[in-house]
Amino acid sequence: MVTCLSCALLVVFALGTSVAQDLDAIANDNFLAGSHPRSAAMAPRGHQNGQAHARFGVFGIDSLVNFNGHYFVDGFDSDGNPNRHWYFNTVGNPPQLGGTTLINAPVVPVSVDLRDANGNSRSVNGHPLFSDVTPFVAPTIASPVFQGSTYSSSSVPTQFTDAVQRAEYFNKAKSDWHTLLVPSVKTPRVMVINQDPTCGATSGPAHCNYRFSLNANGSCCRFILADIDVFANLLFPATETDTTTPVGAAEHAGEMTTRDMSSFLFPNTFLYFGDSSNCCVLGFHTFDFEPGNASNGNALRVFVTDYSSWISPGLFGAGFTDITALSHEIAEAYNDPFVAAIGTNNITPWWKAPNGLCQNNLETGDVIEGLTKATFPITMNGFTYHPQNEALLQWFEFQQPSDALGGAYSYPDTTVLTGPSAPQKANCAK
Repeated sequence: MVTCLSCALLVVFALGTSVAQDLDAIANDNFLAGSHPRSAAMAPRGHQNGQAHARFGVFGIDSLVNFNGHYFVDGFDSDGNPNRHWYFNTVGNPPQLGGTTLINAPVVPVSVDLRDANGNSRSVNGHPLFSDVTPFVAPTIASPVFQGSTYSSSSVPTQFTDAVQRAEYFNKAKSDWHTLLVPSVKTPRVMVINQDPTCGATSGPAHCNYRFSLNANGSCCRFILADIDVFANLLFPATETDTTTPVGAAEHAGEMTTRDMSSFLFPNTFLYFGDSSNCCVLGFHTFDFEPGNASNGNALRVFVTDYSSWISPGLFGAGFTDITALSHEIAEAYNDPFVAAIGTNNITPWWKAPNGLCQNNLETGDVIEGLTKATFPITMNGFTYHPQNEALLQWFEFQQPSDALGGAYSYPDTTVLTGPSAPQKANCAK
């Protein structure tokens, strides 16, 4: 258990109303200024295992349309063994086939209800500790993630991630090749987070399930920080029949299916590892898997999904705001839909990014997150959005020169990465 010296035991009346400054509240307006906003690797969640590999998409699972490819380059696998043959898996149909692939993209708005350790509702100075996601839904749907804008990789306006994919496969794809999301807003859900009884303990182990910062008018919440393990357990179903979590409820209501790319949108809700000083995860993509049945030939059902937080201005630097997290996760889900967990797809040679990250997976956003030019401002519908630039497949393949659009290694801003990663030993050992 991680000691949380800055957390405090909640002081509440029977009605859950605070009578003094709540010490799990964050009063420092600059609390997040020194944090490292990032994505996180989230292992698939589910209740049955299965894996397979096939030339045109992953065989033996019930999931969204996808295709496979491979490349040859010297590198080391996860165990440090030399390897030259690498496989990747991508959402959509092969670029050589051309045409437009449409993928349903449910957006599930999730508000956050902060409770005390006994599950009672809380309020501070008369304001309920309830963070409503509603104001952020419409601007998310109107963003470049789901609406068309102009890019050098397409002769017609298109969505942000499709533009990135077209740059990546520009010299292989037919001119009419597109992979587009069809967004739809689903039933709003609520995540209830109970506080850890030990939060604020002055002796012995202490841990807080969440912390919060209030808006200038005292209402909830400028932002919420939540323990990533607690959050994940509250997001995904504990059993196949669990309908109490946002993902479980959406699955059982038929509002997200195996053929969709589903997003769970939160209001300024960021995650930490163990202690709020180890912050901040702004999003992750993964999949929930459930047993099949006779209707789908008993194939494993794989629901590709992401958690992404809306990010209000001024919380983080480097332009990390509004849909930065969502664009990051959607782009990565296109390029690594099954998070390197099914077969050997999307395990890459070890790479080291300019931001210092050392990994061996096809996580296109991780390479660039936190850099000075991490985001690519796009003004549309009267609003300037900040989607994140992405590394292209050629960067992971160590291609020299790159066969992407214009010899690029990143897109839309091709100046962020001007060459591939240098080959690395396992774990980037010297």
